[in-house]
Amino acid sequence: MKKIKTVGVVGAGTMGAAIAQKFAQEGFTVYLNDREQQYIDKGISGIRSILEEGVERKIFTQEKVENILNNIKGTVNQQDLKACDLIVEAIFEDFNVKCELFKTLDKIVSADTILATNTSSFSVTEMAASVSHPERFVGLHYFYHAAKNRLVEIIPGEKTSPETTKAVYEFSVLSGKDPIYTADAYGFAVNRFFVPWLNESCKMLEEGIGSIAEIDTICMKTFGIGMGPFALMNATGVPIALHAQKTLEHFGPSYKVAKKLEEQVASKQNWDLSGTGEVTISPEKEKAVNDRILGCTLFVCSQILEEKVCTATDLNRGAKIGLRWRFGPIDLMNKYGETEVKRMVNQFAKIYNEPVPNGIKAGNWKMEFVSMDINGSVATITMNRPEDMNALNEEVMGQLDCKFSQADAMPNVKTIIITGSGKAFVAGADIKFFVKNMKAASLNNIVTFTKYGQDVLEKIDKSSKKVVGILNGLALGGGMELALCCDVLLAVPKTKIAFPETGIGIYPGLGGTQRTALRIGKGLAKYLVLTGQMLDAVTAKEIGLIDEIIQPADIFEYISGTKPIPDRKAQVLGANWQAIADFYTNNSYKKIMSGAYENDKIDKEAIDKMAKTMSFKAPIAMKFAEELIEAAKGPSSELDKLVAIFSTKDAMLGLTSIGKKVEYKGE
Repeated sequence: MKKIKTVGVVGAGTMGAAIAQKFAQEGFTVYLNDREQQYIDKGISGIRSILEEGVERKIFTQEKVENILNNIKGTVNQQDLKACDLIVEAIFEDFNVKCELFKTLDKIVSADTILATNTSSFSVTEMAASVSHPERFVGLHYFYHAAKNRLVEIIPGEKTSPETTKAVYEFSVLSGKDPIYTADAYGFAVNRFFVPWLNESCKMLEEGIGSIAEIDTICMKTFGIGMGPFALMNATGVPIALHAQKTLEHFGPSYKVAKKLEEQVASKQNWDLSGTGEVTISPEKEKAVNDRILGCTLFVCSQILEEKVCTATDLNRGAKIGLRWRFGPIDLMNKYGETEVKRMVNQFAKIYNEPVPNGIKAGNWKMEFVSMDINGSVATITMNRPEDMNALNEEVMGQLDCKFSQADAMPNVKTIIITGSGKAFVAGADIKFFVKNMKAASLNNIVTFTKYGQDVLEKIDKSSKKVVGILNGLALGGGMELALCCDVLLAVPKTKIAFPETGIGIYPGLGGTQRTALRIGKGLAKYLVLTGQMLDAVTAKEIGLIDEIIQPADIFEYISGTKPIPDRKAQVLGANWQAIADFYTNNSYKKIMSGAYENDKIDKEAIDKMAKTMSFKAPIAMKFAEELIEAAKGPSSELDKLVAIFSTKDAMLGLTSIGKKVEYKGE
């Protein structure tokens, strides 16, 4: 299979430059091509400006910025693109011009170079007819701002080979994207429902159902977004919405461009947003707007599901990652329920005299958050909920249980790999679940979930198969507790590990107080749990929490079985870490914080710093965590104090104030 290391981007405008920037940030060599040097200079200048902003925000160092820019080679000579394994076209939306470009590139590049279009509106299959090897032609649709937005739609054409599709999927992951697959249908997945969402808002304005301020305000609330449809059109360009909607008109009467949108484009003015977020809205007005906009959105999404353009999971993911909707369309369907969704969609379909799509049925709304692939004797289980950092909740835990049980029962499977998609391995448990049950005084639900979670993790821990955890990013709280059930732990350089629970008023409840101590000893377990210290991959390896640091590309080699998986390694602690381990072994957190500790190896300044860090943690959570680590009675012992800890005021304060400074009172 093609391994992509050098990439070409044709078109140095806003989108092309952003795509090139992201590739370069992730370490790829990028050739940025355009017709004239002035366009390339402008594109690279824009990239530098964005990166310099990142320096101000402490996202990048100046050295990192220079390294990124050194990865980009501007060129007006398309012959230079011969060196590329993949070329992404990112020029303006003109079908004929794009096809002519691909005809030219086809004569320049080698037979195994992959050609991709970033089109948002044209058929990939039709465009592939312009090249001699359509099997290596594919759609890669990026979203604004492409250097920051993690979504990419992968669109195979009719003749795109499985090898090409797999190659661009792996490349997408390695270039920091969260890919979804869509069929080659106009609008693909996201624009198919997003653009009509904009268009229908214009129709509501036209019909007097609501004002701009009312429609934007209601949509912001309903979809959980920072800008409503009219504000978004202003931000991205009102004419772009018109052009995009015109490409969808053939789908039916409901897709016809709104006259109000055409008039606004003709006026060359932005929408007047005055009053948005401040206007008083009656319940009747809110219902009328919601019925129409939800009816439109869920109607189109039901069509997408019926036509199998993409899965329900990818449809929802596209909205949450690509559009930054807090509530994706499938989330909304599940929230309102089948009866109410059918009412709104039927009502919408009646307006335009269109048939109600079969995708409206609740059986089509199932989402897969844990996936499994088998390659020979290797089963790979992927925590696949990147839109929510792969956080653990009841549904995710149930799917993990199902997938692991299947793999564990397969005689041909000898190794089970557990990894994550997106920026996280697993970023802990879903906090919303805890808060919801605490507010409802349903603490038994938390106990039941935790007990089930412990049973699932125990199954993984006790498996006779070789279980390998590959940390691809954040492994926090419950994520690290899952990882600790694996026989071998590998991590990519960007991995970050922490037990943040005592900082949010609770303690690790899925074995974190027990398996951490078994792997690295009680002293270091207490240090990590009581301070919540964030570790990078290098530090985690130094203390024996992980076995090896690997490169992101290695993950696919392990999954395919083409590279042997490293064995677990015993780690000898360095003097500094041994001193910390001994210090926490010999002292309780109370002794450390009061200054009445025993110590002959660590300087006072370092101890004061640790004590200060612990002073921001919840006292009851620290007390329970320390007792559990010292007692070492196994993961099930963590269940004994669950009701007590989740009953505290500190837990409610911490769990409802994530990311904020709080002062715990030990209550």
